[in-house]
This record gives sequence, structure tokens and C-alpha cells, in this order.
Amino acid sequence: MKKRLISNLSLVSLGLGAMLLAACGDDATGTATDDSASTTDTTGTTTDSTTTGATTTGTTTAGTSTTGTSTGTTGDTTGDTTGETTGETTGETTGETTGVEPVCGDGVVDAGEECDDGNDVDTDACTSSCTLATCGDGVVQEGVEACDDGNDVDTDDCTSSCALAVCGDGVVHEGVEACDDGNDVEDDGCNTMCMAGSCGDGVVQQDEECDDANEDNSDACAACKLATCGDGFVQAGVEECDDGNDVDTDECTATCVAATCGDGFVQDGVEECDDQNDIDTDACVACAAATCGDGFVQDGVEECDDGNDVNDDACANDCTMNVDAQCSLPYDSLDLADRKSSFNDGNGNVEYCDDLNTGKSPDWTGDGWYRFEGAAGVVMPESPPSIYSCGTDAPGWLNGAHPAIEDGVVSRQVCFHWSNNTCNWNSQIQVVNCGGFYLYNLVEPGPCYLRYCGADNP
Repeated sequence: MKKRLISNLSLVSLGLGAMLLAACGDDATGTATDDSASTTDTTGTTTDSTTTGATTTGTTTAGTSTTGTSTGTTGDTTGDTTGETTGETTGETTGETTGVEPVCGDGVVDAGEECDDGNDVDTDACTSSCTLATCGDGVVQEGVEACDDGNDVDTDDCTSSCALAVCGDGVVHEGVEACDDGNDVEDDGCNTMCMAGSCGDGVVQQDEECDDANEDNSDACAACKLATCGDGFVQAGVEECDDGNDVDTDECTATCVAATCGDGFVQDGVEECDDQNDIDTDACVACAAATCGDGFVQDGVEECDDGNDVNDDACANDCTMNVDAQCSLPYDSLDLADRKSSFNDGNGNVEYCDDLNTGKSPDWTGDGWYRFEGAAGVVMPESPPSIYSCGTDAPGWLNGAHPAIEDGVVSRQVCFHWSNNTCNWNSQIQVVNCGGFYLYNLVEPGPCYLRYCGADNP
């Protein structure tokens, strides 16, 4: 019991000694241990060689706060009235006395600091504000980040991952790039220079048929489509026109050819008809419907058409002939091929006469009105055929011009060519123009062999 009291007194003495040293302002560190010898060095540290009860450790620095840790062990305590009580008490106390706040940059990570590398460099892993460097803190971490603009915007010069914005990063750099699809494909709508694919850039995009890098729509590539008839662009040297439609009745046909009379298409508002030919005697004349007075005799419809409105000339205003009454009377036909002026088989072969006696021509019926037609031709020639022509020895020809319709019936001379005399014999006949043909009032010419000749033209 006595020993325990002595030990407790020793501990109290040591504690008071440490407090006195601190009050004196000495910069010393001391350690005291009861029931032992003590040694104090020149720095003010006291060390007990033997510890049997309580241990007190204290550090005192002049002018600064002092933190002390005391650990005490109280041995067994026995009371007479309560019996024997054994208790062990361990206590740890940390305290700050008033003084200077912890400083960022002292190399010690204090409470409230993420790091403290003891410098004021912002570009390393620990910033000068003792926070860990991160992308988005506005400070470019050297060797780690290419940039750091302190925001999470991806479309400016520095992306939210602290990389410099570049074409191909998949983010459209505002004001710099038109597009950025993050690949190096040229024809997908965004090229490798981050320019939006467009017609005329020289690259055939996936929705283009061609791209010749020009704005000329008259070549083989028009608006990035292969030039075709109907695209609305006139291809130079290939198309005459191109109105972008397949209508054949406007100024430009569906084949990109300018509408013209004779192309077979009736141009609206311009043509009345178009039969795709240049025949003026059918129902469509120069792309206008054939009418009486247009100057063209419509086959099977008009007898004549003199293109005027004079009713008492050869062609009346209703396109009927004002012909002599003789034209309406009966006549005979001269239609044998050997009567034509181009027929000549020489002397002693075919030899006919236009009389009813010796060598009678098969188509001769005696004096009367005749018409040349069929294989014999349509008129009497107005120039002398050579001898032995027309299936005879002395061919006959009209010595004078054929009359006009309005001349009515006229008298003419027919000469018969023989030897060196083109008019060795002659006959007086009558001729009338019946519009589409001539009628001849012929007489027997005289001796044989004389015959009237036919021809295709006078």
C-alpha cells in the first residue's frame, strides 16, 4: 500500500517538472520514468532507464503550440471497505493550442488538403492550392494534358478530355469545322479535312453519281449526276434542249431535240398537225391542216388549188376546175408502152400507124378525142423524138406549147419527124387542158408509118 502511494507521488512530481520546463520557454523534449535513474542531454530530453508505473511523454517548443500525449497506468488499488479493485485506464489526447493555421505548400498534407508537394507549381500532379491536378481544373498538367480550359465543352479549342481539338476527333470544332465524323473516309459526307461533302468538291459522295469539281452543268456531270436527257441541263454537243420533262408537245421533245415541223409531234399552240413527212398533197401541209386555197392540191379531195380567191380562173374558189366542158365528155385512151417517145427498137421492128388501114395501131380508134395515159405517158412531147421512136418510122410531136386551163380548147400543129426534117408531115389538131390531164382531138395523119407519140413530160 505504501509503495503504491510513493509511485503515485513520483508520477505527480514528474508531471509538475515537465510543466515547469514548458513554462520557462525552454525548447526541450523530456521523458520521465518513475522508480528509475534519469539522464538529461543537452537538448533537454530526459530519459528514464526503467519504467514501472506510468509513462509521460511531452514535447515543448517555445512560441508554438504544444501537443502532449500522456499514457498512465494505475496499478491495482485495494480498498478496505470495497474489497480489491483492479482498474486499468488508458487515455490518448490530441489537442491544438491557438497559433498559425496549417499552410498549403509546407510539404505536409494537412486536414482539408488533397496533397501537398511543398511547391507552388500548378502544372504538376499537385496544384499550388494543394488539390490533385484533374482535367477541367483550368491548369495544364505538364506531360499529361495538352490543354485545360476549365470547362466541359467539347466544341471549343480544348475538349473535355483536355486534348486539343483536331479534325478527326469526332467532335465538331465550333467555327472551325463543318463536320467531324472521326474517320478518314472521304466519300461519306464529311471528308478528312472536316469539310462537309458537297457537290463540286471533286469527291464522289455516296449520294452522288459523279463530281467533276466544277459548276458547269453543260458537261457530262451536271449537279453531280450523270448528264441525261430530261435532267434540265443542256449537255453541250449532245442535246439541243433539255426542259426537264418528257413532254413531246412543247418546244423541247422528250429526246432533247428542239421541236420542228416534221418531227411527228404536234407542238401545242404552234402546229395544227405533224405527220412526220414533207408531202404537201396529204391532209397535213407544212404542219397545217390542208385547206382549199393553201396552194397544194390535196389528193382525193381537191381538183385544183391555185392558192388564190379568184373564182373565175382555171381553179374555182372551191378548188374545183373551171375547165372546158369538153373535159366532161367521153374520150379514148392511148396507153401502149411502144407509143412512148423513149421506145425505139430501130427500123423494121415494131411499126404501127394511126389509121384504120395498113399497120393499124392497136389503141387507135379513128379520129376523135384521146388522152395519153398509162405506159404511153401523159402528154404529147413538145420536141421531136428521133426517127423510129414510138413504135413507128415517123414519130409525131406537138409543135407548140400546151394550153392553160383558162385557154379552153386550142388548135395546135403536130409534126412528124422523118429523115432530116423534123416536120416532114404535119396535122392540125385541138388540145384542151382539163386540169390534171390533157385531151387531144386527133386525126389520121396520112401515109404510113406515122404515129402520135406520148411522153411523161411535154
